[in-house]
Amino acid sequence: SSWLLLAPLLTSPAPVITAPPCSLCPEGTHRFQWIRNLVPEFGISSSHVKVLSSPAEFYELLKATQPEFTFCWFQAQIKTAKQRVVMASLYLGTGLLEQELVDCLEEALEKSLRAKESSDLRVSILLDFTRGSRGTRNSRTMLTPLLQRFPRQVRVSLFHTPNLRGLLRLLIPERFNETIGLQHIKVYLFDDNVILSGANLSDLYFTNRQDRYVLLQDSPEIADFFTELVDAIGDVSLQLQQDDTVQMMEGMVHPYQGDKAAYCEIANQKVMGVINSARTRQELLHAKTFHSSQDGSPLFSQQDSRASGDQKPEPDTWIYPLIQMKPFGIQIDEMVTETLLTEAERGARIYFTTGYFNLTQAYMDLILGTRAEYRILLASPEVNGFFGAKGVAGAIPAAYVYIEHQFYSEVCCLHQQERVQLQEYSRPGWTFHAKGLWLYLAGSNLPCLTLIGSPNFGYRSVHRDLEAQVAIVTENKALQQQLHQEQEQLYLCSGIVSSSTFEQPNRYVKLWVKLVTPLIKNFF
Repeated sequence: SSWLLLAPLLTSPAPVITAPPCSLCPEGTHRFQWIRNLVPEFGISSSHVKVLSSPAEFYELLKATQPEFTFCWFQAQIKTAKQRVVMASLYLGTGLLEQELVDCLEEALEKSLRAKESSDLRVSILLDFTRGSRGTRNSRTMLTPLLQRFPRQVRVSLFHTPNLRGLLRLLIPERFNETIGLQHIKVYLFDDNVILSGANLSDLYFTNRQDRYVLLQDSPEIADFFTELVDAIGDVSLQLQQDDTVQMMEGMVHPYQGDKAAYCEIANQKVMGVINSARTRQELLHAKTFHSSQDGSPLFSQQDSRASGDQKPEPDTWIYPLIQMKPFGIQIDEMVTETLLTEAERGARIYFTTGYFNLTQAYMDLILGTRAEYRILLASPEVNGFFGAKGVAGAIPAAYVYIEHQFYSEVCCLHQQERVQLQEYSRPGWTFHAKGLWLYLAGSNLPCLTLIGSPNFGYRSVHRDLEAQVAIVTENKALQQQLHQEQEQLYLCSGIVSSSTFEQPNRYVKLWVKLVTPLIKNFF
């Protein structure tokens, strides 16, 4: 615990930025097309988007052997993958369900080797080094058998933050070293099917840990983007070897032994290279598809498209990948989120959820100072992932209660209780890990935009970790209804926070927690 208190003194805080002012289009969902000035825009049909609602459905999707949402649909994706399986997560758990996933990977790789033609299946897994190395049995020991059997087809990359180095790395013990910075992206990709989520590859997230999940089916351009993104981060990460050692790729600057500025510059170039090249490709595709030739006729007629057998439905949904990697100087997600909060008009409603309520000062100021209505869903102490933990970690739920109480008091002081409402998720036997937002335009009963992915909107999400989420913008009523039902189902398990909430015995916060929280709040 003494090192935990010392950590804020050993790392310098990063400055807070403010998103530039942005002029939005006046009407409809197209008002959000300004996002494509920062990232690639992928136009797809809403029929390719499936919103999942439960951990069981998420796991079934990972396992399935049939193209439907039955008990065996994340495993089937693995078993039926022909070209690529790409997984990015904080860690891979060590339980029976996680072993089943590893067994599925082994089965798929063996099947590809037995095929008459040369094997094309490639598996790429990106995890965090510190979290994935915790304990004697860990993510690394789970995956080394795959590397030993399929060294040419499997790649396991372990990201190590460049901020954990030198004396700090020597002094901070296991578990606490994870507070300095992590690989926090959660993407699960099988050929051209992509799952974006905040869930890790752990049994809790397959059973009773509530998160959010969206499946983008038959979306090759989006799958290519996230494959390239994971590869770029993998290139600047430690590579797991068959004997459970790690080493950097030849010629690559080491994240904690090499020059920090040089390492971060290389990482920035690799990640921004992926973003910019995809953005250029999508702009060219957009111009080719939608712009007219000089004589006013479309470049490709419907008849030509049908003749080529390559006709696609007109897109009614747009996907924008938002990347946040402050250690590398990449702040796209922060800029887009701040702009969305700033530009939300009076009468708009924003449903905002995080499993760990510890918003940055910039986000809190925007929520308290802008015009839209906010319904903020957060974890009650009993469904916090740290509830009941041993040692110092057991006090983290109380620290979140203290932060929540401070924010609620500020809401009350500004007489904003009607416009900004806090709600606590509570469900016996469950924990809460959902994050994201749903934006309802003024006068609308359905959301037209959602953010879904890994960020928790806290200080470490903005400043310390590697994060990715997508903005999904849709004008399709059926998909809007799916998103609305997802939001309603989460909020159905919540109660409204009032002054009496903090008078309950389980909301008592010890004095030492109140004193320590301001020192360490930037680390969780």
